[in-house]
Amino acid sequence: MPDADPSYGWHGDDLDLDAYLGRVGFTGERAPTPETLRGLQRAHVTSVPFENLEIILGRPIPLDLPSLQDKLVRRRRGGYCYEHTPLFAAVLERIGYGVTGLQARVSMGAGKLRPATHAVLRVTLPGDDRVWLCDVGFGSGPLEPIELVDGNEVDFDGWRLRLERGAGYSGEEVWTLHQREPDGWIDRHHFTLEPKYLVDYVVGNHYVSTSARSPFTARPYAQKFTAEALYQLDDLTLTVTRPDAREVREVRRADVPALLAETFGIVLDEADAAKLAAE
Repeated sequence: MPDADPSYGWHGDDLDLDAYLGRVGFTGERAPTPETLRGLQRAHVTSVPFENLEIILGRPIPLDLPSLQDKLVRRRRGGYCYEHTPLFAAVLERIGYGVTGLQARVSMGAGKLRPATHAVLRVTLPGDDRVWLCDVGFGSGPLEPIELVDGNEVDFDGWRLRLERGAGYSGEEVWTLHQREPDGWIDRHHFTLEPKYLVDYVVGNHYVSTSARSPFTARPYAQKFTAEALYQLDDLTLTVTRPDAREVREVRRADVPALLAETFGIVLDEADAAKLAAE
């Protein structure tokens, strides 16, 4: 039976909830309410950065809960969606939410089919018919969950997003999350409501962390999101995006470790910093 196999869950009982809440600075009520869900997502996406540095440094990306807690909580590092999402799922499960994993196809306006390599969550609350999309691993929000309703448009501190339901190539129901950029709307990613589990995330994680076709194996990447601005480092290009403006500048490779620490909150040890700074 699925409910007898721990592989179907997120191991919330094994989570150090106090340590996690301290890491993200959440001091609200620990109850499965809409207010707590909003507060947890806002705290997570503005506290835990997005980064792929372990891949660039030649290390594997384990997804077991002890490893995720050690890296993202105890060592105060960041990660990408396959690290953020299982950790957040464990938090929500522990508090009492209904949590279902999903996978999305990141498009960013590309207009072509891409693999389903992004992890998001479908979340429900006890005694509440509403369904919420929680996306904590994209690196640029949303600041808060978005109710899964066709045409739902939200504005979180000037960051605007919109959900739309449509039909896929084979007639299946497909949801699209759009985001408002300084120069207009673009589709961010597409997803179905087919449930996914940690074992599915492990497969996707293997591709994005090892394939030569994955952008995460090619160059260092980091993002730090706040209510006011999104900071993105793509190799040696630093982009600062606000709801109504964008600035881009190049940085020196030797300055990358200091930039990661000062802007992204990612502090590397001396050996790793030297490796990233090497020409």
